[in-house]
Amino acid sequence: MSIAVALLTAAHVVVFALLAAASAGKLARLDGVSYPAAVKQAAAAFTVVLTLVATLATAIATVCT
Repeated sequence: MSIAVALLTAAHVVVFALLAAASAGKLARLDGVSYPAAVKQAAAAFTVVLTLVATLATAIATVCT
C-alpha cells in the first residue's frame, strides 16, 4: 500500500469520526442536555469511532497476512 493511500484513508477516518461526534453532540443538545455533557458525549462518540476503525484494521490485517 502506498503512503498516499494510507494518508488518504486516515484522513477519511478522521473526517468520519468528526462527523459522528458532531452528530452526537447535536442530538444531545436537541435532547436538552447541557453543553458540557453534549461535548462529553461527542468526545465519547469520536473515541468510539476511532477505536472501532483501529480494531477493524487490526482484524483485517491479521486475516490478510
